[in-house]
Amino acid sequence: MWQENIFSRTDHTPMVQVNRSARHIKPQIMAKVEYLNPSGTHYCRVANTIVDHAENEGLITPGMTLVDWTYGCSGIALAMAAVTRGYKVLLVVPDKISREKQQVLKALGAEIVITPSDALPGEPRSCVNVAENLVHNLPNAFFANMYENEHNRQVHTEKTGPEIWEQTEGGVTHLFVPVISGAMISGLGRFLKAKRQETKIIGVEPEGSIYRELFHSGRPGKTDGYELEEVGGLWESIHWDASVIDDIVQVSDRDAFNCGRELLRADAIFAGGSSGAVLFAALRAGALLDESARIVVVLSDYGGYYLSKMYSDEWMKQKGFYRKVASPKDEITAEDIVGLKTRKDLIFAHPEHTLSEVFEMMRQHDVSQVPIVSYGTPIGSISENKILSILIENDEAMNSKVVGYMEQSFPVCSSHATISELSEKLQESASGVLITLSHGSLQLLTKSDLIEALTHK
Repeated sequence: MWQENIFSRTDHTPMVQVNRSARHIKPQIMAKVEYLNPSGTHYCRVANTIVDHAENEGLITPGMTLVDWTYGCSGIALAMAAVTRGYKVLLVVPDKISREKQQVLKALGAEIVITPSDALPGEPRSCVNVAENLVHNLPNAFFANMYENEHNRQVHTEKTGPEIWEQTEGGVTHLFVPVISGAMISGLGRFLKAKRQETKIIGVEPEGSIYRELFHSGRPGKTDGYELEEVGGLWESIHWDASVIDDIVQVSDRDAFNCGRELLRADAIFAGGSSGAVLFAALRAGALLDESARIVVVLSDYGGYYLSKMYSDEWMKQKGFYRKVASPKDEITAEDIVGLKTRKDLIFAHPEHTLSEVFEMMRQHDVSQVPIVSYGTPIGSISENKILSILIENDEAMNSKVVGYMEQSFPVCSSHATISELSEKLQESASGVLITLSHGSLQLLTKSDLIEALTHK
């Protein structure tokens, strides 16, 4: 059946089971493949709605110029919605966005103004300030303001959220969402929490973004540079609604890019770095959940926009992100050592566990120390010695939550860390090292494990 235009298919994007990439964890992981919208991003829904509304309200007429600032994907969606209706498009972009996105914007006929990525919000040369100045100085210009537009959140409450609920038959237990402005996660959270309050809504951002600290302390975190695009924020958005969010977790550039590359190799899902970050966070959390969990990840950006970056071995090596597919044969790695362990499941505690529950867990599993993990992220540890010292001081503390007594978290290493690197970490007085495996789960290694690996060899 033919469609009236390309935007007639901006809904009911596929919900696809992630198979090989998630083969090492118990829960089912489903991918909401938003990058299969016509613009290669979930912003296709948003752009069409914004332009429709502006026309209906008489805010824009053909021949006017639509202006916005963008990390690329929202701009591509806006340009596609605009050019089919006779509007000009002027977009302000940071210089870090991929070459492919710049080329697509130019091919669509959009004019782009490039600004420095290191310009902070409020500076005259920042994307937002340059875009706002252009709107004020250009005749017949309209500021689309897609990231902060009220219709951004509304679209996900009224359309994307119901689709996820319908496609999972109401079975979604955990939703992982990339966070830029907070519009998508707040919109999805509002709908899904209204359907079932127990559904966990987890936002994902790069290291160096502000939202994790904002969620936990109420103050925006300190910003730092990151290579990921289409995820992460530098200031608090008007869409931010912490009441419908259960946690915000961070993922490094390296883990996000490599997880995205592995998703393509393993499951033929051609997603971008934002999607890689979301999947990595979901796999990390899923490794600590059982088969009753049904995890949905929102894959919001298309891999074809990053051929010169995350899908380029040369660029990955230049940035220090490149990860070999196989472990070196002449050196024992953390992944090799984990493979020799008899116990494959990580024994860990949640922050809300009591000291009594943690001690019983240690006794049952015959371990003397456990990490404390929140949504797949290690936040501390506790040992038998620590519990004993607590009880000597206060024998009524056994019913207190462990989060109030936890010790420093174990250091974290990648699965490709060599035995020499692991030994160095353990010599620094750490009693264990947490390993992030290629599929996102965690495993704890001790000196005994290293000795076993050396004698096994």
